[in-house]
Amino acid sequence: MRLLKFFPVMMVLLGVSQVKAQRFELKKPDNPAKCSSIKEGRFVRVDYPAGIWNMTIKDNVQTEYFNNGKDYIKSSLVFLNDCSYKAIVIEKTALNDRIKVGDVFSNTITKTQDNYLQIQTRIGNSQIELIYAKAKSK
Repeated sequence: MRLLKFFPVMMVLLGVSQVKAQRFELKKPDNPAKCSSIKEGRFVRVDYPAGIWNMTIKDNVQTEYFNNGKDYIKSSLVFLNDCSYKAIVIEKTALNDRIKVGDVFSNTITKTQDNYLQIQTRIGNSQIELIYAKAKSK
């Protein structure tokens, strides 16, 4: 029930990012997908500036940073196989009530190409596709 308040706002925001993400396509995807690249690193979304949203993954902990790094959502990752994993929210600083500690996001990497990953994310009955770019190591 608590997720129902989250869905209308999520769908509006995700709908806008979905339109932008559709402009960027993985035209020559890897075959098979190189899913292991999600297991560690820094990622940005192709449709958002890094200051608005970026994410790090290390030791099965995913931390999404918002608001120029002032707020974050930390999730524990449980890999079901190389290309599917669940993100369970374990901590957050953002004051909004849209995402709660304990929420579970189901993620499937559907395509990869170079440093890009196309990910299908589901929470409840809602589903979106996102494209992450993995930042190159220095």
